[in-house]
Amino acid sequence: MTPPTEKTPRLASSQRVDLGELNTTLGFLLRVAQVRIFDSFYERFGDDGLRPGEFSTLLLIDCNPGIRQGLLAQTLWIKPAHMTKMIRRLEDQALITREIPDDDRRSVKLDLTEAGRAYVADQRLRHSGANDYHRHDLTPTEERELARLLRKFTGLDR
Repeated sequence: MTPPTEKTPRLASSQRVDLGELNTTLGFLLRVAQVRIFDSFYERFGDDGLRPGEFSTLLLIDCNPGIRQGLLAQTLWIKPAHMTKMIRRLEDQALITREIPDDDRRSVKLDLTEAGRAYVADQRLRHSGANDYHRHDLTPTEERELARLLRKFTGLDR
């Protein structure tokens, strides 16, 4: 469990709150899980000045060199305007390059720079390896099952 922070206060273990129907509400449970994961992300990567969505973006560009910005935004469920700001930020950090393809002047192709590839390679294990930042009380089998269910729930398994 992540340590308490000002952003995400934790109750003392002796205090309990009856969550009522929130205890089975997917939206609430996913939001609490997201806050917990983001706390862990910032604890691990905060000094890098990177945000969770930015690292996900770098990972996907690494897996899909030349991916079009619109497809990347759609895949990550990021609004186009927000994706444009994020891409500019990553470009300003010299982690990615943008290219307007000759066959479609309205789209933008994205690639990692050498520095971007090196950063992703260096940080990949910290993000999703055996010593990653996703601390929890699930067994490896439970973790795989939760990931499978979330892919199904979100439609990412299609």
